[in-house]
Amino acid sequence: MIELKFVAKLYPNNGLKLNINELIIPKGEIVAIVGANGAGKTTLLKAMMGLGNPSYNYGHILVDGKPVEKQYEKLAFITEEGSYFPSFTPKQYAQFLADFFPKFDYRHFTKLLAYFKLDENQKIKTMSTGEKSKLEISAGFAKRAEYTIMDEPFNGKDMFTRRDFLKLMVSQMREDDSIIMTTHIIDEIENVIDRAIILHKGLIKADVTMDELREEGRSLVELMATVSKYKPADVQQFLTD
Repeated sequence: MIELKFVAKLYPNNGLKLNINELIIPKGEIVAIVGANGAGKTTLLKAMMGLGNPSYNYGHILVDGKPVEKQYEKLAFITEEGSYFPSFTPKQYAQFLADFFPKFDYRHFTKLLAYFKLDENQKIKTMSTGEKSKLEISAGFAKRAEYTIMDEPFNGKDMFTRRDFLKLMVSQMREDDSIIMTTHIIDEIENVIDRAIILHKGLIKADVTMDELREEGRSLVELMATVSKYKPADVQQFLTD
């Protein structure tokens, strides 16, 4: 499992960005971390990966009982920013990754490239934004990591591509694998995820399973509206004034 206790991130000019007392994500779950822009979602993912130099109170970040920096081979980070080298081709990028990730599956990587219709010999810098995103996804899943962490994997993708990606994502999971993602595409993931964590101003305001929400007859969108204190009447009042 991934375990965070008393993890905080403080920006000198903007104050506290993240403040997590305790968060545990066991194996075998698909977890969505959702919230408004600036809620601390990406900061939380980077903390899980041991990136971004979070300031610790008296806490820790553990992956399967060990410090995150000793468990990188169990983690894959798929980010919109990309971790590739623009001057490489996908084939060269895969060779680089294979040197650092013992479980890197080159055959699976090329299979994903073919699925996304990407040329393994094309320079990455000449690819479109969407193609680079698909390359990052292919590399991430080819690492065969136990924990796949994704930051806004659906950005820039049309509805049908998102639908195909969700099917692909679920098909990649083995029994004890976990996927943790941030996303704004709430209504499309509700039937895929097991659990949702709602952040608001760096704090965990809700942590629920989708089964719990269904039993209550509520949707994730409704819960988010409650947590963020969203009032559609405010918009209506503005339009009628």
